[in-house]
Amino acid sequence: MLWNWNTIDSCFIASSWKITSHGVFAGSCIGVVLLVVVLELLRRAVKEYDRFLINRYLSSQVSQVAAADSPKRMSNEGGPAPTCAAADCSNKGYRPTILEQAIRALLHMLQFAVAYFVMLLAMYYNGYFIICIFIGAYIGSFVFHWEPLGGGQQTSAAKEATVCCG
Repeated sequence: MLWNWNTIDSCFIASSWKITSHGVFAGSCIGVVLLVVVLELLRRAVKEYDRFLINRYLSSQVSQVAAADSPKRMSNEGGPAPTCAAADCSNKGYRPTILEQAIRALLHMLQFAVAYFVMLLAMYYNGYFIICIFIGAYIGSFVFHWEPLGGGQQTSAAKEATVCCG
């Protein structure tokens, strides 16, 4: 494969994806941009689902602390509300149920499949498609990775140093 700027009569992934006109090529470029945006959406979905599971676990731990502390609260109504100290709630971690893990694995598989499909498109070394991949990565990151920074947690960039292949 060599770097190229071919448009008409190019073929991608399968013989059925043959570029026959400038309109088909423009549509393919838009599709590539959207595919990479979907990849960034899947990356965010994985993080959000994990956050959802952890937050649900932590809130259940707080509920258990509150229930165990309720006789003390009745005798001391003015006392502080029960909280879940970091050591109490996070030292064991949370192991997802089989259904939750199946959903996590499904999201990972989708992310992995889309990332490899994008990689296959990049391997055609078509300059226009590579530019579309970069544009899709920019748009997807702008939309789906706009998260709060700091708060003691690593940023997305620190966790995904290579940003490669799901």
